[in-house]
Amino acid sequence: MNSSNKLLLCLALVLIGGLLPDCAQTANQTTNTVLPTFHIIGDSTVRSGGGSGNWGWGERIAPYFDTNKINVVNQAIAGRSARTYFTDGHWKNTIASVKAGDVLIIQFGTNDGGKIGDPANKNRADGPGFGDETVEDTKPDGTKETVHTFGWYMAQFVTQSQAKGATVILVSPIPHKDKWETGRDNESFARWDAQVAKAHNAFFFDLTMVITDAYKKIGAEKVATFYSDLRTHTGDAGAQFNAACVVAGLKSLTNNPLGNFFSEKAKAIAPYVPASQTETNQP
Repeated sequence: MNSSNKLLLCLALVLIGGLLPDCAQTANQTTNTVLPTFHIIGDSTVRSGGGSGNWGWGERIAPYFDTNKINVVNQAIAGRSARTYFTDGHWKNTIASVKAGDVLIIQFGTNDGGKIGDPANKNRADGPGFGDETVEDTKPDGTKETVHTFGWYMAQFVTQSQAKGATVILVSPIPHKDKWETGRDNESFARWDAQVAKAHNAFFFDLTMVITDAYKKIGAEKVATFYSDLRTHTGDAGAQFNAACVVAGLKSLTNNPLGNFFSEKAKAIAPYVPASQTETNQP
């Protein structure tokens, strides 16, 4: 099937509401193999494809990069946790495309919480922490799955990428609409990400707080317009705002591995300076 027919098929599937995430990924895969690639990994807060007005920050970040110097490929999949991105075959496809000199940014946590075995969690929940402990889960078809901790899955992404000569940046999830004003959202996932990054010589910055601090500067009334549902997903304006926050977070890293690939548009973004102490990791 040629690229034009693939695009028409994807548009048709969007209209009937099916297979949106994988079609969007297919449309994102044209790259210059000579260039390094910036791989963007995550869930629907990173890539939603426009369904129900939802857009992720990974779908709005490409203009901040000079695509004559680096490919920008969004391989996030809606509805995934670190566990299911790893076990459903998406990571296998992603790591097969990673080469020396590439950079990966990885954000999970939005779908990773809850109790293992609870049908409401759709077999997405991981174990808490970053150790090697496991729990057995029974899937709807009766098969058993050994479930690892959140940090274990994140460590697999890091170490397998590094083994191919790539650099990894872990980031905590975007804040929920109902959490950023009154408390610290995603604290556990940020802590586990930071611990994994430190243990495996990867980069980390606290995207939850980069966005939260930026939200506080513009106020709740404006932030409310950024979300396309009750608490989780952003619309186009929110995705664009959060993409700029990702760039600010990247610029806060010493020896930022993407610093040489920014476009003219990125020059207008100042490095993130935390309003309060947040954790980062610099390899």
